[in-house]
Amino acid sequence: LPQESVVDMSPVESFRTPSKEELRELREQPTDPQVEQEIIDSIEEVYFSSDSFDTVQYELEKLPPDLNLLELEEYRDKLKRQQAAVSKRVADLILEKQPSYVKVSSLSHLGKLGLHKCFNSAFRQLRSAKEGFTEASLGLLANQRRRQLLTGLLKSLRTIKTLQRTDVRLSEMLEEEDYPGAIQLCLECQKAASTFKHYNCISELNSKLQDTLEQIEEQLDVALSKTCKHFDVSHYTKVQLAYKLLGKTQTAMDQLHMHFTQAIHNTVFQVVLGYVELCAGNADTKFQKMPYKDLCTHITTDSYIPCLTDLCKALWEVMLSYHLTMQWHDEHYKEEETTPGADDSSAEGSDESTVGRSYVKKKLEHGLTRIWQEVQLKVKAYLLGTDVSNFKYDDFIVVLDVISRLMQVGEEFCGSKSELLQESIKRQSVNYFKNYHRTRLEELRMFLENETWELCPVKSNFSIAQLHEFRFMGQCRSPSVSPSRQPESTEPVELCLFEQYLQGGNPFEMQIDNKEEETEDVLASNGYESDELEKSVYQDYDSDSDVPEELKQDYVDEQTGDGPVKSVSRETLRSRKRSDYNAPILTNTTLNVIRLVGKYMQMMNILKPIAFDVIHCVSQLFDYYLYAVYTFFGRNDMYESSGLGLISSRLRTTLSRIQESLIDMEAGGENAGPHASPEERKEKVPRPHLSQLVILTSSDTLYGLAERVVATESLVFLAEQFEFLQPHLDTTMPSAKKPFLQQFYSQTVSTASELRKPIYWIVAAKAIDYEQMLLLMVGVKWDIKEIMSQHNVYVDVLLKEFEKFNQRLGDVSKIVRIPLPVSNVLWEHCIRLANRTLVEGYANVKKCSNEGRALMQLDFQQFLMKLEKLTDLRPIPDKEFVETYIKVYYLTENDMEQFIKNHREYSMKQLTNLVNVCLGSHINKKARQKLLAAIDDIDRPKR
Repeated sequence: LPQESVVDMSPVESFRTPSKEELRELREQPTDPQVEQEIIDSIEEVYFSSDSFDTVQYELEKLPPDLNLLELEEYRDKLKRQQAAVSKRVADLILEKQPSYVKVSSLSHLGKLGLHKCFNSAFRQLRSAKEGFTEASLGLLANQRRRQLLTGLLKSLRTIKTLQRTDVRLSEMLEEEDYPGAIQLCLECQKAASTFKHYNCISELNSKLQDTLEQIEEQLDVALSKTCKHFDVSHYTKVQLAYKLLGKTQTAMDQLHMHFTQAIHNTVFQVVLGYVELCAGNADTKFQKMPYKDLCTHITTDSYIPCLTDLCKALWEVMLSYHLTMQWHDEHYKEEETTPGADDSSAEGSDESTVGRSYVKKKLEHGLTRIWQEVQLKVKAYLLGTDVSNFKYDDFIVVLDVISRLMQVGEEFCGSKSELLQESIKRQSVNYFKNYHRTRLEELRMFLENETWELCPVKSNFSIAQLHEFRFMGQCRSPSVSPSRQPESTEPVELCLFEQYLQGGNPFEMQIDNKEEETEDVLASNGYESDELEKSVYQDYDSDSDVPEELKQDYVDEQTGDGPVKSVSRETLRSRKRSDYNAPILTNTTLNVIRLVGKYMQMMNILKPIAFDVIHCVSQLFDYYLYAVYTFFGRNDMYESSGLGLISSRLRTTLSRIQESLIDMEAGGENAGPHASPEERKEKVPRPHLSQLVILTSSDTLYGLAERVVATESLVFLAEQFEFLQPHLDTTMPSAKKPFLQQFYSQTVSTASELRKPIYWIVAAKAIDYEQMLLLMVGVKWDIKEIMSQHNVYVDVLLKEFEKFNQRLGDVSKIVRIPLPVSNVLWEHCIRLANRTLVEGYANVKKCSNEGRALMQLDFQQFLMKLEKLTDLRPIPDKEFVETYIKVYYLTENDMEQFIKNHREYSMKQLTNLVNVCLGSHINKKARQKLLAAIDDIDRPKR
């Protein structure tokens, strides 16, 4: 080759002289031309593309990212084979062209040198390539390692960047109230920060995260306090989960109870403060620094009830929140017990969880009593802060109603009997009730003294249950329902308040809003159901002058529906028509007393501790009414001493007890006994005096019979209402005091009807002129010698008196209905007095024959026959009293002595007359003296 061509050869084309080892390898290569050609063909074309081609760079760039030593060695061997094949081919070509070189033999030596240099250069290049290839491989590995380090560093830097920006996300989560998420994120950040603590920036971040965690705890505490007033399940669940993540569940319970106590104090203070400032009407801030107890004393009377209601409403919200908190924990623990937890494998973790649950459960259970105690103390301070003794009744009932409902809440809340509330409301109630009762007794006296004893027109179906004062009796069958709220559900099982108002509402929202709806339809038009009926009844009554007296008497008996019906006469049909207006007989005063009893019972029903005091006062209302009716219409010493037993010993004892315990005799100037102390007099009422408008001396009105009927029968009606109320009173009366109630009913209430006898006796004694009959009987000759067929005139006169009495009775019944028992008592008194007058007239006889005795019997039989047509009263009272006295005329001496011993109902005068007149002709003087002595010896108690 020419020198220049050797010099210009590329690194690949310029070969160095092969070493002996390489020539040996070349010789060992297969000499198969075909194989050699295949090896040369396998050389990439790029090697032949350009003189400036850099084989080393090309081969290095071809290397894969991940190097494999075996593959590299195989690839190196392949390149060696290709290099050997090319070298052999070049050598062959040189040998093949050797004749051409003869001409240039001179240059042979130079060629050898050039070739030697070429080979040397080639081998140097190959050695350099080999060394460069190894270094590149190590460089690649180093770069790979550096790449991995840088990737890790990038991740760390990204994490650090995220950590640096975490506070923004934490703030967002706290605003969203995602406390568990915020804590979880903060804890994860702290864990990550501990991993990168070797960075300087991380130590600062770590302290910042700790501050953030503390801030989260503070906000969590605020969030926990919010649940005390308005419990929200999702909100509370987040808070509890957050505390669980912090591992501070027990601490949360301690904080929760503190928050509930604080919530109660803040709530009541704000409610009372609001009302005090509202009533004060100025911007004075002194109230805000005032203690709660002192603040309560500034509540005005007008704002007392609204403030109390709002106070209880607010406290209900707090207690409901506590109730829902307990309910949440119960349900949560049940779910945990039924759901197999992941921590079952960890016995230690399970034990810790059980201990935590037990602590929370006990803490919540103990908190019930503590919370309720706080509520009681706050309400007690409010109750005792104002003097309620001068409240209106309805207002005080609302106070009792609210407190009663609050005590019911307490019982359902923690099973408490609310001793603090009971003691404070009892104290206020006793003070209030004493004032109230004293005022009501004075009002009752005023009512009685101004009462004209006219009929109060009520409907025939009148019942005390129709009065709104007794509406509570229909509601109190469900003890959990307040007197001012009708139960909406008719189910036998009443929901407790916490279940009833779980979804909303408030048990203290219902405040006598339905009072306007409580209209009473008890009054009739002038005592009748309609004006038309009244008119027809009066027309019927006015047109019955042609009706026989006996049918009129039938009417008097039938109007109560109890009397016998002899025939279906026109008058009987009228009486049936009149049964529509058969309304109770009562006065305005009676109605007021009944209403007052209803109010007392309502108060007693709400406040059981003062039940005995209330019932005692209720008994005093009845006592005073009974005493007034007796003193107005029944007290008459002349008739009381008649010996006919008009006042029973029980009634007399009752009247004496009332006078001693209730009537202030000194107030009326009647010093009936020793002077009472001022305190005792304070508990008594002056004796009532009958209104001057009530005239009891006119014979035309049967001596005030209408007023007497209204007064007496209103008392009987009142007694009937007391009998009706006895079971209810008995259920509220303390067991130790029940004998008082039983005695009141047996000794006082049951004696009301007994007043009929003394009161109507006075009418019966004056209605008929018994003295005139005695005078007429004195003029009758009884020592006649023949049997008479005609009765005496005094009998007709007496019967005319009875007919006149019956007519007046009818006139009075136009004004007021006369019940059958009243009619019977009046007729019984009149007939008894008439019969006793007959016996007295017969006892005045100086001489009498057997025919005279027969005439007496004839007169009496005529009287009975006519009398039985006037009255349906059977048997005729004291009929045997007269008949026996007449028949005694026929007795012997021995029988007479026995008769005197057995019949003490006759007076000494009447018995003496029998001995002197009847037996005078049959016995001697000695026997007569004996009988008269027997009469003197007998002590006759008056009947």
